[in-house]
Amino acid sequence: MTARMSGPFLVGDRVQLTDAKGRMNTITLVEGGEFHTHRGYVRHDQIIGRPDGSVVTGTVAAGVPSDVQYLALRPLLTDFVMSMPRGAAIVYPKDAARILASADIFPGARVVEAGVGSGALSLWLLRAIGPTGRLFSFERREEFSAVARGNVGAFLGEDPANWTVTIGDLADALPGTVEDGTADRVVLDMLAPWECLPAVSAALAPGGVLVCYVATVTQLSRVAEAIRGTGLFTDPVSEESMVRGWHVDGLAVRPDHRMVGHTGFLITARRLAPGAVPFERARRGSKTEFSDEDVELWTPGALGERSTSAKRLRKTGRHATAAAEAAQRAAQERAADAD
Repeated sequence: MTARMSGPFLVGDRVQLTDAKGRMNTITLVEGGEFHTHRGYVRHDQIIGRPDGSVVTGTVAAGVPSDVQYLALRPLLTDFVMSMPRGAAIVYPKDAARILASADIFPGARVVEAGVGSGALSLWLLRAIGPTGRLFSFERREEFSAVARGNVGAFLGEDPANWTVTIGDLADALPGTVEDGTADRVVLDMLAPWECLPAVSAALAPGGVLVCYVATVTQLSRVAEAIRGTGLFTDPVSEESMVRGWHVDGLAVRPDHRMVGHTGFLITARRLAPGAVPFERARRGSKTEFSDEDVELWTPGALGERSTSAKRLRKTGRHATAAAEAAQRAAQERAADAD
């Protein structure tokens, strides 16, 4: 993967410019280019060749310096996924970090992911598995796949050779794509993950980890009981994470007024060996018995999937693809110059 994460800025690099008020803008460096705001402009040539973390001063007109300075940094992956074109809601960095930890994603792992959405989680997974790993992604909608491919290509500067995106329903497409018992990890970010458990159970190696990312408590309840019902996994563990920043300025130390609260639940379980019987859970006095009617009342079939218009998806896909093509051209030009 050819994304440059260090060294002096070169043509084709993405640069995040931050002013004194914390306002951020991300640009792609081109020879002779300029970044304009209502308070002046910055020439790209002022940034090209300078080290990461440099401070540049804007220009008003005719070479007259402005009073605006910008900190120039390469965007972190967190910065990129929060600002990249979106066809579908992204997995927030706080949840992506928990998924990498809970699933124990390691270099060389064979990972199955569904669905792809806008490609945010795909980028985290690709970084974690490294060039020796393999990521098998599944997406039901071609439009979302195009956005994800564009975003991954824009950040990495190439289409990773160890990443495949299959269009179709995971339950139908997984058996023909991943051999039974060969997947180390499976991450499901979808509306009804319980529908895919038979295919996932077959694909996972004994001891492999399943992580489901769901948005609502009704989905959480249903997928937990479905996992238990297979008899093929350890008892699932459920959690959510919330991030609260702090304002720290001298003696003014307090929590921020805003925080990133609920975004989704994670539910994790491990695949048992063939023939192994899961332990009987110790039950307390809470309501644990239920019928199929209870499940339907608690988790109605119509879960209210949000849809994105085809026009918006096409526009987002064009933006993501254009960014990927620009990054790939820059990488090719750098390689040609090196030769």
